[in-house]
Amino acid sequence: MEESSTETMSKLGLIEQSFDTRYSLWVREALDELQDNFTITDPSISGHPIVYASVGFLKMTGYVRDEVIGKNGRVFQGPKTDRRSVMEIREAIREERPVQVSLLNYRKNGLPFKMLFHMCPVFAEEDGRVTHFVAVQVPISEEPPRRRRTRSGLDEDESGKWELVFGSCRREVCSGLLVDSPVNWDSKEPEIEERCEATESEKLRAVSAINNILSVLTHYSELTGRLICKKRCCLPAAGFLSSSLVISLGRIQQSFVLTNPCLPDMPIVYASDAFLSLTGYARHEVLGRNCRFLSGVDTDSSILYQIKESIVQERSCTVQILNYRKDNSLFWNILHISPIRNASGKIAYFVGVQVENGDCKSRDEQNLRRPDRRQLGVVGAVKVAVRSSSMSRCIIPIP
Repeated sequence: MEESSTETMSKLGLIEQSFDTRYSLWVREALDELQDNFTITDPSISGHPIVYASVGFLKMTGYVRDEVIGKNGRVFQGPKTDRRSVMEIREAIREERPVQVSLLNYRKNGLPFKMLFHMCPVFAEEDGRVTHFVAVQVPISEEPPRRRRTRSGLDEDESGKWELVFGSCRREVCSGLLVDSPVNWDSKEPEIEERCEATESEKLRAVSAINNILSVLTHYSELTGRLICKKRCCLPAAGFLSSSLVISLGRIQQSFVLTNPCLPDMPIVYASDAFLSLTGYARHEVLGRNCRFLSGVDTDSSILYQIKESIVQERSCTVQILNYRKDNSLFWNILHISPIRNASGKIAYFVGVQVENGDCKSRDEQNLRRPDRRQLGVVGAVKVAVRSSSMSRCIIPIP
């Protein structure tokens, strides 16, 4: 499904924030000076898009930057891309670890090329979360063509010599002069596909590129005081969501937040792109806060009490509440809240799904007896994502 212009602009704003809240303003210029081919992606943004593409990567693939930023890396894959290599990359993202595989990708002009794909996560020093993934692409030099054996057991050049002698006989055979039964003499010999693996020097080049990129990112994160590191420096903070769960939640194209009732003051641990667009807040301004920051002087306290009671009783509820955006503008929020249980049946989160009611002058209760179909769809999708994540989750050791 194509994104609307509004959704595209919203995503581009989030991409800007992806860098601006973590690194100083000059980080892009510093990255542009590196000669390596690489991309940087943000798993917290819907679709796990590319938020930076190097000059070398753009030259290698033939794209311009505006055609790449905001896209998922799968746009460079094609019919001959090895699915097993793709699954290796996905598994590494799920486990938040480095991976190095050979991969066939496609340039803008449709031509395939083989490369060494080396990806590693970038961790936030303060809480151990994955902030980005850095992926280096090193072109693999093609091996010199080797002689291929024909069915007759001759090398191709030897076969060519014999063709001079028997060429006229083959033409006669193919015309039916000497053939009693059909023989497909002109069928092409099956080509033996050469597996093109990266050399040790290419692998070392990829590792060196990763180190150079992380060095730049580390330096410019120090200038903002929000340091990053190559390895997880601490256990993930309470309420930590794995990258795989964040990516799964990012596929849900509706406004919603996930809160953790096991943490003090039940803070938001995930906020969708649509929620950020609706309220005007940046992601780092939302995470870790209780949802009450959306309330104001004109918010009905009885509605807040109703929400609190439904949470205490671990049940769903739908209300219409007057909320405030970051710029202090008002909007009526048709809010549906529902508990989310993990694979063991324990309540792990509460999801709050927002649907804006355009009429801010009145409070119409007629549609509040049951949640909107979109809201139920979000709740179902979140349940599937959380349960799948809790079933496959393993303890991530500190390196």
